[in-house]
Amino acid sequence: MKSRSPGKQPAGFSAVTVILVSAGFLTLFANLSFFRHLLATFGWSRHTAPGLVSSAIVLLCATALLLLAVPGRRLLKAVLSALFLVAATSAYFMDTYGVIIDHGMLTNALMTDAAEVRDLLTPRFFAYILVLGLIPTAVLLRIRIRRTSVRRQLGARLLTGSVMGVLAVTLVVGSGGFFATLVREHKPLRYYANPLTPIYSTVRLVSANTKAPPGELRQVATDAHIPEHPDRELVVLVVGETARADRFSLNGYRRETNPELETHDVISFRNVTACGTSTAVSVPCMFAVETGADFDLDEADRSENVLDVLVRAGVNVIWRDNNSDSKGVAKRIPEQNFRTPETNTVCDEECRDIGMLAGLQAYIDSREDGDILIVLHQMGSHGPAYYKRYPAEWSNFVPECRDSQLAVCSAAELSNAYDNTIRYTDHFLGRVIDLLGANDDEFETVMMYIGDHGESLGENNVYLHGLPNWLAPETQTQVPMIFWMGSSYDDADPTALARLRDRPLSHDNLFHTLLGVFEVRSKVYDGSKDILQLSRELAPEAGARRSSA
Repeated sequence: MKSRSPGKQPAGFSAVTVILVSAGFLTLFANLSFFRHLLATFGWSRHTAPGLVSSAIVLLCATALLLLAVPGRRLLKAVLSALFLVAATSAYFMDTYGVIIDHGMLTNALMTDAAEVRDLLTPRFFAYILVLGLIPTAVLLRIRIRRTSVRRQLGARLLTGSVMGVLAVTLVVGSGGFFATLVREHKPLRYYANPLTPIYSTVRLVSANTKAPPGELRQVATDAHIPEHPDRELVVLVVGETARADRFSLNGYRRETNPELETHDVISFRNVTACGTSTAVSVPCMFAVETGADFDLDEADRSENVLDVLVRAGVNVIWRDNNSDSKGVAKRIPEQNFRTPETNTVCDEECRDIGMLAGLQAYIDSREDGDILIVLHQMGSHGPAYYKRYPAEWSNFVPECRDSQLAVCSAAELSNAYDNTIRYTDHFLGRVIDLLGANDDEFETVMMYIGDHGESLGENNVYLHGLPNWLAPETQTQVPMIFWMGSSYDDADPTALARLRDRPLSHDNLFHTLLGVFEVRSKVYDGSKDILQLSRELAPEAGARRSSA
């Protein structure tokens, strides 16, 4: 057997070399969005060039420092393999849709069902996974990392880490003005750093989900009750999905996206803000007693919501869902899934929202006592496959984008597909009103429609939704809200309600408005957040009628 000469290095690469090459690869090829936003913000000139180049090197140093902390050869390969795939996936969504992979986006992703995932698995996605994930992983697994003593390996890593740290600090100090502006004035840019932000967001998510198990359910409004009165309420609350307020012709949009609703006496509120930009946050938030500013998703899971309060007060409540699920809101009331043909009788390429109306009259007839609240959670305008959200015969605006890779479509095609979803929602809401109208002789009937969040359609190269509230554009935070009241409902004056059209409202109003609609009495009720009560302040005669009832 040949003996190795004392000065000869064993075959393969050192761990430090593998780390530096991997960090360089990730920095250069997985950060297109980061560099694009950086250039869009600062531009390229002799004044900004040093800062821009320094930003790239600092990102490389930060990534290298993170990897230098991973011990051993096998663990390093495993971590790098996972990191390539994470960075590839993150790069795809950031480059393609302009989203950021923060804690909220990961939470929303975990609550996404298989059908929604399929719409996102495009050829471009698999290309990213192949080029940025699988190929570098295959190369990594084939190369040999030299075995060295623990002492030598630790020394090499400490030396390299020190150099990286000193280099990063030197560059930051040397371009102090640039980095001061970046940190103080353009904080959102750091959310595009890949894979640092996805790693940080994952740690946050894991930390939140490994907390102590929830204790006893926190009850809300234990004093809730409804005084006896001769009339019964029948209310349908439609929770919209991904609907933009500015795409409703009721709100002044140039296209006729609400031809059916415009034939009914509806009130459309035009200045309504969502408490989140994703379904996973907005839906629990809008039903919670807390305001959006105080809402905590973990606490909401351990607390009752307005549906629990209504049930306690004696209201019959049912939730029908054509979306992924209720996000935990309906876990203590009857919840029905209408995403499959087994329950939804109106399915073609996918099951339609209108199928949720089947059998509702029988349900209404079976409730002989008490008020009724029916919650219908739409598939609505969920992207990116907008063209799948409506039947073929509802392609009113053409040509339409028929691709989940939204950037390949023109702005006009994308708008056409999205506007078709709004028009189909208009048709669905028209059928809801027809159902309520058929019961107007037996009940005081009300329809409420409110969107969960909006959507970006390529403005500033941003698509879909899910940006943090403080960063999100109005297209993601401004949502539609529509009221319709039957002829027998006299607890609100439509003229007074119409005066609230442009008043700032939000998801915070839903909890208290629902209590107001059903005339629930409780200490938690806040009339200043009840839209009906706000309208009574504009119409004293309506308040007088209510007081004498």
